[in-house]
Amino acid sequence: MKIFVAGATGALGKQLIPQLVANGHDVVGMTRTQAKQDQVRSLGAKPVLADALDSDAVARAVAEAEPEVIVHQLTALSGALDMRKIDQFFAVTNRLRTEGTDHLLAAGRAVGARRFVAQSYAGWPFARTDGPVKSEADPLDPNPPQAMREALDAIRYVEDAVTGADWIDGIVLRYGGFYGPGTSVSSDPRAEMSESVRKRKFPVVGSGAGLWSFIQIADAASATVAAIERGKPGIYNVVDDEPAPVREWLPALASTLGAKPPRRLPRWLGRLAAGEAATVMMTEIRGASNAKAKRELDWQPRYASWRRGFAEGLG
Repeated sequence: MKIFVAGATGALGKQLIPQLVANGHDVVGMTRTQAKQDQVRSLGAKPVLADALDSDAVARAVAEAEPEVIVHQLTALSGALDMRKIDQFFAVTNRLRTEGTDHLLAAGRAVGARRFVAQSYAGWPFARTDGPVKSEADPLDPNPPQAMREALDAIRYVEDAVTGADWIDGIVLRYGGFYGPGTSVSSDPRAEMSESVRKRKFPVVGSGAGLWSFIQIADAASATVAAIERGKPGIYNVVDDEPAPVREWLPALASTLGAKPPRRLPRWLGRLAAGEAATVMMTEIRGASNAKAKRELDWQPRYASWRRGFAEGLG
């Protein structure tokens, strides 16, 4: 198939494109900068230059490629995350999930693309009530912390726009927290989250009961290939088999990275230091189930648990 990947040089794009090429697909990779075109070529794809927030540039790039499938992996999440300014950190990504989605959908409709696969997130958006592990049928948070509302609105937008487009097979993949090569959780000393853990700037707050769902980056890519090749329209959680509380996975990650155990802060102090959004993520968020993705996409993660993944798959 002819596949157009927007976000070709992101952590997931760099894993996804080689897997697609290995399966015999013809891949065009969109990048915003001239300097990254050689990187796209090195992955096995044909590069095309366009700013995702420029509707005309996107339309031209997609028209030239004439893809059967468009894959939307656009985010802007590099750099250090200040949880007290999380709304600022997500501002460009929010635009990519709203305006960028609209531009790619319009371009895909113009060329008659038949499938559209978009990135969403399963890490914290679920409602913080009822059971600890959520399926795709469970509601998202009706009352998130103020600093996370725009980000959740953008997530809802991309999900509704893609699955609501009746002229195309729209698939949304809610990925868990990425770890592995090119992500913020890796063995690379420049990886932002790993660096925070090493410096003991990532404490366990309060009960540490917030459930996090993870996915190793190559496993996220293999699920994306499965969705492209055989997925039915709809939403899929792409996570490993074992959602885990912060109080369990964070000390394990610190140990893997050769760091001292994380500090522990009472909830009130964590809220004062990092804000309500960070405190909620540490104490209240729910995990995600991958049962639908495993069943309907015929997909299995190589790293069924972050336990083995942290030990072997950080890269």
